[in-house]
Amino acid sequence: MLIVHVWPGRYMGVFRGRGMVPSRADALRLLEVSSGRARLSAPGVEVETELLDGAAAHVLSRCSQRARLLVVGHRDEVVTRPSWGSTTAYLAHHSACPLLVHRGGAPLHGPVVVAASARPGGSATLGYAFTEAALLDSRLVVVHMWTRPGAEQNSPPAITAGGYRAEREAAEGGLDDALGQWTARFPDVPVNRLVVHDLEMAYTIERASCRGRVLVAGIGQHGRFAELLYGSVNRSNVRRAPCPVVLVPTGWPVDAPASPAGSGEPALHGRNDH
Repeated sequence: MLIVHVWPGRYMGVFRGRGMVPSRADALRLLEVSSGRARLSAPGVEVETELLDGAAAHVLSRCSQRARLLVVGHRDEVVTRPSWGSTTAYLAHHSACPLLVHRGGAPLHGPVVVAASARPGGSATLGYAFTEAALLDSRLVVVHMWTRPGAEQNSPPAITAGGYRAEREAAEGGLDDALGQWTARFPDVPVNRLVVHDLEMAYTIERASCRGRVLVAGIGQHGRFAELLYGSVNRSNVRRAPCPVVLVPTGWPVDAPASPAGSGEPALHGRNDH
């Protein structure tokens, strides 16, 4: 595990903080304390530290290009800003590797929940979620959102007699096709399917986040789920959600282990509380 702290020592942008800028010695001390806590929590894990300069969002984005998993926290005490903070919200759209956002709680029980897409680009997200459920010996809840034709282009959907039922059945069929290869590869993982309309997605994800062990979603091209989770759509609901979130980029190799054990590539734990 590589613990990274981004120190704004040579950062030439505008500082938003009102206090004194921490010194390089403060940054090194923070890394020392963090690594000591990590070693006490997991004595068998090799821990390294690295102090970097610059803007946290861009530096950590570059770090994600050489990592298997990027772990960051979120900032939910600031009412006037997105609940994850600007750095984590940026990484939710630009991380090159899976991004785990720790939101203040890590329940020991409950299912792994995945916001699944039936599109080919969603295969990485499903693969990651199945792997997580297998590692945690947990059941998997697959939540799939469907939208009526035309609604994605912000135009009134075409409504025909019996169309709602047919469209929902088509969405369920697409989800079954997407799950086929993964249920065959992970036959011991219990799977519960949940198909919901897009109008119900915000509430469904909120409840799943409160009851689940971890929530897995795709970063995707448009980042709609990421926006929903970090609060730009429904900030008050998401802020109460305690479980960690993992965002998986499109095309991430699904046959790679979900944990960095035994891999030469580090997991990065970013400290961006500046």
